[in-house]
Amino acid sequence: MSKPILTLTLNPAIDRIISVDRLVFEDRAYIESITEAAGGRGINAARVLTSFGASVIAVTTSGREIGRKLEEHLQKDTFAKEIVKIRNGIRTNLTISDRQGLSVKLNERGPQIAPAEQDRVIKAVEKLLPNTQWLMLCGSLPPGVDDHFYTKLIKLAAKSKVETLLDTDADSLLHSLDAQPTVVKPNQSEAERLLNTPLITRSQLIDAVQRIKAFGPKSVVLSLGSRGVIAATSTEGILEVVPPSVEALCPIGAGDAMSAAIVWALDRGESFSEALRWGVAAGTASSKLPGINLASREQAKEVYQQTRITRIVA
Repeated sequence: MSKPILTLTLNPAIDRIISVDRLVFEDRAYIESITEAAGGRGINAARVLTSFGASVIAVTTSGREIGRKLEEHLQKDTFAKEIVKIRNGIRTNLTISDRQGLSVKLNERGPQIAPAEQDRVIKAVEKLLPNTQWLMLCGSLPPGVDDHFYTKLIKLAAKSKVETLLDTDADSLLHSLDAQPTVVKPNQSEAERLLNTPLITRSQLIDAVQRIKAFGPKSVVLSLGSRGVIAATSTEGILEVVPPSVEALCPIGAGDAMSAAIVWALDRGESFSEALRWGVAAGTASSKLPGINLASREQAKEVYQQTRITRIVA
């Protein structure tokens, strides 16, 4: 039995998804369904990893009444959980999406987490590190949490010879790069904020992954939604993976599915190019599903066979 993959969600949420017929400014939309689930990038990744057959432990925080609701939702998930209690209530995130794949995301910033509570999270992860090969650090940091929080965990993981995938934004992304995570996975908006420049052309995107890699991570995967990924890797140069054209119903969680599938494949000893193909396939397959649904391995496999990979720089 392979070692479990560890995911951390420091800023979890109750995800409320409202599906409407169409999103148009200054006109009414009709609600077709409302769904609710325990959310957060690491929790979504844990779901996908579990459906792919991996063993997972999801570390997350929970507080107050809304935290109890999160824990109730999490009982439906079969992966192992390590829940660190905090004093403040966790957040609720609202997503409105329509049949055309348009979506509006309204995220609360999250609760204040006291320094002692932050230390308890670090200790919970540290305790589990010796029994894992991958640590996924997923999502934003709540207000007031030290921007170097992920940096500490990447360094702790390296001491235990544990690989890391970092999927975050803003200053926590910037400060974590020189700790040399194994993989960093910004989307286009996150990369633009990091580099303080718009990324419009393909050559700008290729330049961007090289610039981000120069900050310290071993590999950079730049997620481009329906256009796939461009990646600067430590082993195979610069790669581009393009998915088939699909009708996207709800892109929420597609990036988390991509992160999970990349780690799943690398954990199995696949090459980076294969891991990227699986990542793009899982993200694309998830975007085809309505509401808060993430792709299974079978659904991803169908798309995987239709992905196109190009090596840009040897």
